[in-house]
Amino acid sequence: MSEATMQALVEHREAFLAFLERRLGSRALAEDVLQDAFVRSIDKLGAVRERDAIVAWFYRVLRNAVVDHQRRRATASKGLAALAAELETERSGADTRGAVCGCVKTLSGSLKPEYAEALKRVEIDGVAVKDYAEEAGITSNNAGVRVFRARDALRKQVQRTCGACATEGCVDCTCASG
Repeated sequence: MSEATMQALVEHREAFLAFLERRLGSRALAEDVLQDAFVRSIDKLGAVRERDAIVAWFYRVLRNAVVDHQRRRATASKGLAALAAELETERSGADTRGAVCGCVKTLSGSLKPEYAEALKRVEIDGVAVKDYAEEAGITSNNAGVRVFRARDALRKQVQRTCGACATEGCVDCTCASG
């Protein structure tokens, strides 16, 4: 890169900042994007021969940098929105835990005792499967199978007893068993 090229960019630094600030709305952000653009384009400056062309070329670089920044910000916003929605879903799922119909509580008593205990500890008490395995004196794999089979047995019992409401998650059940 020639001295004249570097001098042209330095002379227009304030104009570049103003250009970026108008598009980004923040002086600090404009400074960051400008520095980033300088760093990314320093190797390519040698290809531009004329002093007047370097300024126009660098404005194109800055326009692209603004577009890249806005895309990254939009992507980050979408990611944050998705995370917020997921957290809200988890929170509302936790809120419905207490609203599950009485059928589930009643029918869980009809399960084999080890299934009922597995569901109580893992689903209600929130104990990790590996911790439940330790408590029960069984392997983690065995505990996982037990919890799976207990859920399946309870699901089948609820479907037999409650019918249609079970397909909707059996929340605020109005069936006769509740």
